[in-house]
Amino acid sequence: MAEPKQKLSRSRSRKRKGTKIYKPTALTKCPKCQSKILPHHVCPVCGTYKGRQVLDVKAKINKRVKSKKKK
Repeated sequence: MAEPKQKLSRSRSRKRKGTKIYKPTALTKCPKCQSKILPHHVCPVCGTYKGRQVLDVKAKINKRVKSKKKK
């Protein structure tokens, strides 16, 4: 197996690692409720996607509350 001939200096290895810049995720506003969401995702607050209703959020919350009451 290949072995390095010399130790890499800190500056050389840090130069290589310096190019890996992690950017924060870009958030957009929901056109209906103005909450911040990921692009191309359904809004978890109002349940709309591209201006139309996709999820019934109230029913989902009620279902979760009912299941907690049973336990």
